[in-house]
Amino acid sequence: MRIPINLASQPFRRDRAVLVASGALGVLLTVLLVFLVSLNTLESGQVAQTRKEIARLESRSRAVSAQQARQDAILRQPENAEVLERSLFLNALLYRKGISWTRIFGDLEKVVPYNVRITAIRPSVIGQNQVSLDMTVGSETPLAVIDLLKNLENSPSFGAVYSHNTLPPTQTDKLYRCRVSVNYVQKL
Repeated sequence: MRIPINLASQPFRRDRAVLVASGALGVLLTVLLVFLVSLNTLESGQVAQTRKEIARLESRSRAVSAQQARQDAILRQPENAEVLERSLFLNALLYRKGISWTRIFGDLEKVVPYNVRITAIRPSVIGQNQVSLDMTVGSETPLAVIDLLKNLENSPSFGAVYSHNTLPPTQTDKLYRCRVSVNYVQKL
């Protein structure tokens, strides 16, 4: 077994590769530092500009809110209360009239399987462009009703589906019945 021993007072070392690599790394880190500092100054300028824009929009929003409050105060005066109530009533009627029941039934036709029958439907308006449909559906097999529920959930026109209860067939009625509620969002 051979053990290398160097008895020189200043032994030879291979430091050049380490020094070159350290220098290259130092230059690379300096360039990266300059890049990050310039990126930071650019971003801070954009942040300042965005804050100014937000402040401008907030002041505009406050001005519009104040104007809205003044208009509401005028409308809430006793001599204008009757006109306001009538206006709200007429707007509600126009809104209900603007919902296309033909489009609702057309969208239902797209998702209801051929072997499912809608035996009862009770629509009600619940919000802006939203209609709640409370339906009773029937089918000879429970799988067809499950397919309907899946189709309703996967359709972009219908929201969450709630199945209230399911009734098995009877001697007089051979259909599985299920009461289902679903929200319909009409695209205007």
